[in-house]
Amino acid sequence: MDAYIILGAVALLGFLSKNATVWVAAVVLMIVKVVPSGSLLTWTNQYGLKIGITVLTIGVLAPIALGKITLADLWLTSQSMIGIFAVAVGIFVAYLGGRGTGLLTSEPHIVTGLLAGTIVGVALFRGVPVGPLIAAGILALFADWMK
Repeated sequence: MDAYIILGAVALLGFLSKNATVWVAAVVLMIVKVVPSGSLLTWTNQYGLKIGITVLTIGVLAPIALGKITLADLWLTSQSMIGIFAVAVGIFVAYLGGRGTGLLTSEPHIVTGLLAGTIVGVALFRGVPVGPLIAAGILALFADWMK
């Protein structure tokens, strides 16, 4: 019952903040939870993050496939300070994502706090719910320092 209350609250926050990504995800999970065997929910738990990252990556790479980003554009990126900084930030964020995945795998109870922060960030600050993985990566850095 707790799951339905939490997912319902998340759906409501997503709806009130006009963030379809959040409310649709919460409603879909409530529907999937109704499936008697639970195998669909287990499958989603096991593969959902990987599928989501893959879909996100496809979306990021789509402009290349459409020809909107060319080799010349990539070359120009390497010629400006902001372009070089963008590459460095991309490397750092990918590193954080990797660290976050490790932390979420080794300490799954941490997900609760990260999800709460992400929900607040999405609902109140018009954020995008890709934050838990990067937040976990940042948390992993702090966790290393705290040991």
